[in-house]
Amino acid sequence: MTPFDFEQAHQADWRALEQQLQAAQRGRRKVKRGEFATETESFDAARLAMLYRRSCEHLALARSRSYPIGRIQMLESLTQRAHQLIYRPSGGGWGALRTMLRDAVPAAVRHHRRHLLLATLAFALPLLAMLAATRWMPELVLTVMDAGQTQQYEQMYAPDAQHVGRLRSAGDDVTMFGFYIGHNIGIAFKCFASGLLLGLGSLFYLLSNGAQIGAVAGYVTAIGHGGQFWPFVATHSAFELTAIVISGAAGLRLGQAALMPGRLPRGAALAQAGRDTLPLVAATIVLLLLAAATEAFWSSAAWVQPGVKYTAAALCWPLVMAYLAGRFGARPMQDPHAD
Repeated sequence: MTPFDFEQAHQADWRALEQQLQAAQRGRRKVKRGEFATETESFDAARLAMLYRRSCEHLALARSRSYPIGRIQMLESLTQRAHQLIYRPSGGGWGALRTMLRDAVPAAVRHHRRHLLLATLAFALPLLAMLAATRWMPELVLTVMDAGQTQQYEQMYAPDAQHVGRLRSAGDDVTMFGFYIGHNIGIAFKCFASGLLLGLGSLFYLLSNGAQIGAVAGYVTAIGHGGQFWPFVATHSAFELTAIVISGAAGLRLGQAALMPGRLPRGAALAQAGRDTLPLVAATIVLLLLAAATEAFWSSAAWVQPGVKYTAAALCWPLVMAYLAGRFGARPMQDPHAD
C-alpha cells in the first residue's frame, strides 16, 4: 500500500478522532465555566477509545513502512492527545498523584525496562565488586574515599557507637530525616539530570555510587563492624537503592534522546523523554521519602533487634519489586508510542 492509499483508506478515522477530541475539549471548557455542556452530545467515549486504538495501529504501520515523516508526526500528535484525554485522572491533586503512582509508574517501568536493566548493571556490578574486594583487602576502600571519610564510617558503625549510622546527638531523628531527604535526593538528582550529557553523566554517578556503597559495606564488615552496619541498612536500602537505579534509568532515557533524537528535533525529543520519565521521577521521590523516614526512625532505632530489621527488609524488598511490576491493582495503560 502506498502512502497515498494508506492515507485515503484511514483518513476518515483520523478526522473522526480529531472531532471527538475537539468535542470533549469544548465540553470540558464549558463545564469549567459552569455552563451546560450540550456540545458534548456528539462526544462518545467508547467511540473515542476505539478510534484511539485504531489510530495507534495506523501509527505502528506507518512507522514500520517508513511512510513520510509528516504523516507519522501527525499520527503521533493525534494519538498522544487522545492518550492524555483517555488516561487523564478524573480529579486533580491527590487523585492525580494516586493515579500516577498506581498506574503510570508500573507502565513506565515496563516501557523503560532496557534503561532500568542497564542502570541496574551499572550500579550493582561495581557495588558487588567493591564489596568483595574490600572484604578481602580492606585498604582498597581508599581508592574511592579519603582517610577522613573512612575513619568517619568506622565511628558510625563501631560496636560502641551511641547512634549507629550517623554521628549525632540523641533525640534529633526529625533533623536526620531532613538530612537524609536532602542527601538522597541530591544523589538521585545527579543520576537523573546528568543524563543530559548523552547519558554518560548518569552512568558515571551510577558506577561511582555503586562502587562507594560497596566499598563501605565491605570495609566495615572486614574490620568487624558488620553486626551494626547490616541491620542498619537492611530495611531502608530497599527504597533507597531502588530509587537510585530508577533515577539513573530516567537519566539514561534523557541521554538517549539527546544522543539519538530520531526523526524529531533534539529539543522535541528531550521534551518527549521528560514526559515519558515523569512517572519514574515521581516514583523516585516517593521511594526516597520512604527511605529517609525508615532510616531516621527505624534503621537507627537501637531498641529494634537485628532479626526484626532483617525480617522487615525481607518484606520490603519483594513489596517494592511487586509494586514496580504493577501487582497492586495497577490498571493497564496502552503506550501510544509503542511499535
